[in-house]
Amino acid sequence: MNPSSPRFPPVSLIGAPTDIGAGHRGASMGPEALRVAGLGEALAARGLSVHDRGNLRGPFNPWQPAHDGYRHLEQVVEWNVAVMHAVEAELNAGRLPIMLGGDHCLAIGSITAVANFCRAKGKKLRIVWLDAHADFNTSEITPSGNVHGMPVACLCGFGPRPLTHLGGSIPAITPSQIRQIGIRSVDEGERALVHEAGLDIYDMRYIDELGIKRAMEQALAGLDDDTHLHVSFDVDFLDPSIAPGVGTTVEGGPNYREAQLVMEMIADTGRMASLDIVELNPAFDHCNRTARLAVDLVESLFGKSTLMRGPQESNAR
Repeated sequence: MNPSSPRFPPVSLIGAPTDIGAGHRGASMGPEALRVAGLGEALAARGLSVHDRGNLRGPFNPWQPAHDGYRHLEQVVEWNVAVMHAVEAELNAGRLPIMLGGDHCLAIGSITAVANFCRAKGKKLRIVWLDAHADFNTSEITPSGNVHGMPVACLCGFGPRPLTHLGGSIPAITPSQIRQIGIRSVDEGERALVHEAGLDIYDMRYIDELGIKRAMEQALAGLDDDTHLHVSFDVDFLDPSIAPGVGTTVEGGPNYREAQLVMEMIADTGRMASLDIVELNPAFDHCNRTARLAVDLVESLFGKSTLMRGPQESNAR
């Protein structure tokens, strides 16, 4: 008998197969790698109703150098508009959208849709951003022009007008709505802007000093019945020793058990209502190992747990 998942509405998988904002080719294969690793089947086995909406269509990656500080801005905007409309449609239909990237620039579209939905419904929004990078670059400080290093900045109103104005509300979110977990790679100019904006960051030093449990308790504090929790899961959040299949590996990330605890604590809130899975790059993976790990962790987001004690007994320890 399959376990039931009464806390979750029906789930929609939305593929966005592009590496338009990245510095390496290959993230465009991420959605199919997640499907091959059995994401839909794993969630269905947990009792969820899963609908795979297939892949969105967008422009081909022209693989050109940066122009005015951005690479492929026109194409990035087109892909994000498609993601925004797709996520918006699923939310309005009462479904839980899972955006399968693709690179992390696509979170501009998905989170803009979520933020607009929350404003329309009068709900509070909390974003948990699982990543090795702060993604708060701008055209003035970016070393590369790759927009996958800019989505948080764009969402907070720092960036080109076509992206900051994507959904009509400026900015789409405020820094107070986002919690970044696992950060360990920040460019020098980006660091100053992060401090100026007041982003709430739980970097790896903080996690090393206080532990992942304390960091997640703080990041998830204050959630209530009126909160929509969005999780943006960049696979390079994980240490590359367990997740080599990404284009921008950074040593010193969470290990398997730490990552599982992050996902389980998010699941325990019962508030997750939308999800991104991004930056999986099969071109750098080994036998789809990273995709299988991502599926395993996403199962934990939807309630799979290693907890053997009752909740009260667990908290007492």
